[in-house]
Amino acid sequence: MIKKLFRFIFKTLLWFILLSIAWVLAYKYISVSYTPLMVIQKVKSNKAYDIKHEWKNIEDISKVLQLAVICSEDQNFMKHRGFDVDAIKKAYLNNSEGKKLKGASTISQQTAKNVFLWPQRSWLRKGFESWFTFLIETFWSKERILEVYLNSIEMGEGVFGAEAASQYWFNTKAKNLSKNQAAAIAAILPNPIRFKANPQSNYISKRKKWILQQMRNYGPFTLKETDESKRD
Repeated sequence: MIKKLFRFIFKTLLWFILLSIAWVLAYKYISVSYTPLMVIQKVKSNKAYDIKHEWKNIEDISKVLQLAVICSEDQNFMKHRGFDVDAIKKAYLNNSEGKKLKGASTISQQTAKNVFLWPQRSWLRKGFESWFTFLIETFWSKERILEVYLNSIEMGEGVFGAEAASQYWFNTKAKNLSKNQAAAIAAILPNPIRFKANPQSNYISKRKKWILQQMRNYGPFTLKETDESKRD
């Protein structure tokens, strides 16, 4: 009986590993049309819920938006391998001291959660998130991770991805965003349902200014060159 149980557990884990790897490899090449969050938001909505989403390749998403979300959400994105250890330590110390709770999720972790998992907070979800973060960092380039992130993240109520957000907030295409517009969209990411990129509250206006300053401090920004240098 015990042998059968262990055999069942082993087979289940093996199938999960193989299927999850196949899933991640498939999304390395094909666009992500729907995410679990899109489905969940639509199902639980008590009113008509129109999902606005249009996939765009990274080349069709403004460089300033790419930089803005990195400066806003994960300034060590190009350096870490999915987990920002320093940010995790700082968040732990901050939270243990009873200050305002802060997270330390990287863009890679957010991508893993948005594309493959559900939004509910739990240790089980966090474990799956770590596994999928490891997989996408292993099989995808940084460019692909950012591309999927910018196409799947929620940027307003029912608004998913850079193209839909650009059209919704500023009536322009993602590739034509200005620095101010990009920073405004990045500023609402902590809570895109509560905050608006346009018109902006005082809080979002201040946060946008901070992001613009971080963009100036960041220096030259590229994705492909960094990825290629890692292979040298």
